Amino acid sequence: MDEIKYLDAMDEYLVHCLASGYTNKTMKNKRQEYKFLSNFITKKRGTEDKLLKDIAVADLKAYFRGKQLRGNKPQTILTTFKAVNAFFNWCVSEDYIEHNPMDKVERPKQPKLMLKGFTDDEVKAMIDSFGTRTYLDARNKAIIAMLADTGLRAIEIRTFKVKTLIDKDNIVVMGKGNKERNVPITPALKKFLIKFERQTTKYFKDFASTTDNYFLNYTGGEISHTSLWNIIREAGKRAKVEDARVSPHTFRHYYAVNALLNGKDLYTLSRLLGHSCITTTQVYLRGLDDKTLIQRGIDISPLMNFGKRLKV
Repeated sequence: MDEIKYLDAMDEYLVHCLASGYTNKTMKNKRQEYKFLSNFITKKRGTEDKLLKDIAVADLKAYFRGKQLRGNKPQTILTTFKAVNAFFNWCVSEDYIEHNPMDKVERPKQPKLMLKGFTDDEVKAMIDSFGTRTYLDARNKAIIAMLADTGLRAIEIRTFKVKTLIDKDNIVVMGKGNKERNVPITPALKKFLIKFERQTTKYFKDFASTTDNYFLNYTGGEISHTSLWNIIREAGKRAKVEDARVSPHTFRHYYAVNALLNGKDLYTLSRLLGHSCITTTQVYLRGLDDKTLIQRGIDISPLMNFGKRLKV
């Protein structure tokens, strides 16, 4: 087994991540987190020439203990834990070390957060908050409707291409890890897309867009992450949504919960959302309030479904 310096292994791992197709945003987050870890390992716990095999479990425990003492949120610490663990797992797979030192570091407990979701009335109000008489209004309306009806991630709705809208029945989405999946387009959603496409044709008749994305900004370029958030916040403001966090992910949560309540099985929903495993999908169930759960229990009651056929 070759001896390799920690910093050299980290540099190689980042190249590996880049080659694996991680997005620019993900790579930026990874570099930042690994920079913090590297500074701790090489400056506070050793030297820049520290060998990978010499990194002790105590070093890593101290790193995470420091994050806790600084008041980092439990979810943030857990995300860091996963990132560091992934790095050392890769080192093991490359035969740079025999064992992952993170195996002996206690995994932070994942907080069971109760995400307050949108109600049907709130989603309808947000869709209705935009008209269809101008390109931007029709675009915003279609974006809100598509987020609610497909559960797409923010980056997916910003970047999917015109050519992937196959016969207006489904779109091919490039999800995390460059994994493609098909997402259905319902007739109800098509109504909004038809009006949006009509406005798109009129708006861009005098100048060409600079990208083949389906949704474009007013100059014909790609919609930025900030712009998408502003569209959603504006919809929430107009609809006077107060209890739920108005964000792209809350729409994704809304879609998932409604699918589950309407009989969609976890495996199918997991594939539609682009999750690698159903465990991730199950997290959305935490957002169900007691009232919804009680009503769901009544809906699936065997005796209730017997109806008049049951003799008392």
